[in-house]
Amino acid sequence: MKLVLFVLVFVSFSMNWFSKDTNKDWIHLSESEQLIGLIAESDSIPVVIYKHSSRCGLSFMTENKLEEDWDVLQPKVRLYFLDLIRYREVSTAVAERFNVRHQSPQILIIKNGKCVYNISHHEISVDAILKNL
Repeated sequence: MKLVLFVLVFVSFSMNWFSKDTNKDWIHLSESEQLIGLIAESDSIPVVIYKHSSRCGLSFMTENKLEEDWDVLQPKVRLYFLDLIRYREVSTAVAERFNVRHQSPQILIIKNGKCVYNISHHEISVDAILKNL
């Protein structure tokens, strides 16, 4: 009985945690066609694409880290959020267009239409992003 209760509590917590909406004003990347505008935009301001998996605890921790320093990042870059579970075809298009291996969580920095930096998993940090702008 205790195990069943534990499982029910855990599943309920997990569903709420993994379905959480983002807290900040990310630009949601949900269509492959958005890549054309994103690439054009990267000529005037660096674009950061954050590839997030809604099935991954590390992705949620990474998202929280990025949002903690939102005020530092937001004025310097355009911040795009890609839910790669929900928009798998967009994630594939990003990997192909920028010639990067798919990972999650993952950060890509796009400048002048090219991916100039990508990082994943525990290596993701605001400092790493800022150093590579």
